[in-house]
Amino acid sequence: MERFPPIENHGLIGDLQTAALVSTDGTLDWYCVPRFDSPSVFASLLDPERGGHFSIRPATDDYVSRQLYLPGTAILITRFMTPDGVGEVIDFMPIAGAVATDRHRLVRLGRVVRGQLRFVVECRPAFDYGRAPHEFDAENRCVTFRSGSTTLRLSTVAPVEGPLVPDSAIEIVDGGVRVEATLSAGQIGGAVLESAPEGPPRRIDRDEVQRELEETRDYWRNWVHRSTYKGRWREIVERSAITLKLMTYAPSGALVAAPTAGLPELVGGERNWDYRYTWIRDASFSVYGLLGLGFTDEAAAFMRWLNDRLDESQERDRPLQIMYRVDGQPDLDEEILDHLAGYRDSAPVRIGNGAATQLQLDIFGEALDSVYLADSHALTPDHDGWRHISRVADWVSRNWDQPDEGIWETRGGQQNFTYGRLMSWVALDRAIRMAHRHGRPADVPTWTAARDDIYRQINDLGWSDERQAFVQHYDTEVLDASLLYMPLVGFVAPSDPRWQSTLRAMDHELVSDSLVYRYDPSASPDGLRGAEGTFSMCTFWYVDALARSGRLNQARVTFEKMLTYANHLGLYSEEIGPTGEQLGNFPQAFSHLALISAAINLDFQLDHGAGWVDPVVRRVTDLGVL
Repeated sequence: MERFPPIENHGLIGDLQTAALVSTDGTLDWYCVPRFDSPSVFASLLDPERGGHFSIRPATDDYVSRQLYLPGTAILITRFMTPDGVGEVIDFMPIAGAVATDRHRLVRLGRVVRGQLRFVVECRPAFDYGRAPHEFDAENRCVTFRSGSTTLRLSTVAPVEGPLVPDSAIEIVDGGVRVEATLSAGQIGGAVLESAPEGPPRRIDRDEVQRELEETRDYWRNWVHRSTYKGRWREIVERSAITLKLMTYAPSGALVAAPTAGLPELVGGERNWDYRYTWIRDASFSVYGLLGLGFTDEAAAFMRWLNDRLDESQERDRPLQIMYRVDGQPDLDEEILDHLAGYRDSAPVRIGNGAATQLQLDIFGEALDSVYLADSHALTPDHDGWRHISRVADWVSRNWDQPDEGIWETRGGQQNFTYGRLMSWVALDRAIRMAHRHGRPADVPTWTAARDDIYRQINDLGWSDERQAFVQHYDTEVLDASLLYMPLVGFVAPSDPRWQSTLRAMDHELVSDSLVYRYDPSASPDGLRGAEGTFSMCTFWYVDALARSGRLNQARVTFEKMLTYANHLGLYSEEIGPTGEQLGNFPQAFSHLALISAAINLDFQLDHGAGWVDPVVRRVTDLGVL
């Protein structure tokens, strides 16, 4: 298992069209190009032998490493401390912009700040998830790799003084290159990896890279400076915001659930999904966090993306599918990469996602809730947008009362999930509110009747007298952490005895020292083998539910405890394992979105005292609109 670095031992860099992971030992072990959902060229995180990697590390094993971000940026610094010297590897990607391109630059600079350090540089790509062979040639101290229509060029960066290494020191090893170079204090060298390179091979001038570094630094700091958050947890909230921005595909405004695929929810288990796509649910939740921090442009970009998906679906029976590619394409056929071992031998490794066509009723509520919140921030739907909203509400009013697969995308068959009904109620409630707010044409009587029927059904069938709690679906006594969202959307008052009883039941059954499990798969089979860790998003929802329910001190302690489970850079995967390890795809948008929302809402409660306010008005109040 020493071949696989822990999931949490990574930082994320990116250029707003794709992203890469860099481990604390200086290995870039995950990178897809030219987009988040493109085939990988480095995937040693899933298979050290076949996946490909790009490493810059000390020649000795006698070192201690530390990682940090340059404050206020997505520029990652990995520091190596050895008896002979201290060196750094600075990793960043210049911003690619809002126009889709195949050309991306990944810059890796090595420098020594004290003494002397010998670096080993290895670059061995493995195209198409390690399935496609490649050719390469060397010219002008550059190496060009070609596989099919994909070209990568590795160019050296000139150090401050003298050559980096003599030509004879460059070795060709197993389809890649290996270089050893000794740098002394004050010297800088490195390499630039470029996809779809332009012009003839050339050595990169240090001033050119320095300019790109400064422009990248300034971009991120100027972006972060737009944040309006002034609360208690500014540093971790800003890091979460930067992380979410790194996972946003700028040409479309779509947010990927995570930049990785195949990382397991349980080491050795089969819950190894591909998350490099845009879930309607996750992206809709992003609107809360983005508007809460003042990033209106990003929220508006997603609203346009969502409107396009609704427009494209007019010829289909269902207004939305649960996820899409970042450019809005709906094809996500799932396949297994059986030639890859998987992270710590967790097979199968899946790409694509077979859950894309599942019926998950909750996505319509999350979508219209985000539209309603955006509308409260003057992002008012135009005529075509209102037609799409009306179509969604009409569809939900006709189709809410049927089994679905639920929020957790289980593979165990459809059920009458309470959360799906809850968010169907939200969809209709928000559409009704917008129709009244703007005087738009709408079948409000039909929507209202359906909304009220949902309310009554949840309270009749989603409530268990035996458990004295709302339950996962109508044919079970199992609890489900997704129902922590009930008071957050205004379905129940936090002071309601039924909700207080539900929260106490969750305290006893789903909470482990502040960390929250989604549900008990042994009690509610989901069609998959094995267990899983606690779900980070649910823990942050629990914080919010505690605060709204009057348990404010416990909410703050729970939030502070959860912050200790972040990795050394403030990043979260999907789940937390029994010994605090990160599990699942990394970093996870859901986790960071929920952190931002919990921080904003907890700040509000701490400043104004615990108590319930109408959640629709409450959200707007929190975000500075009223």
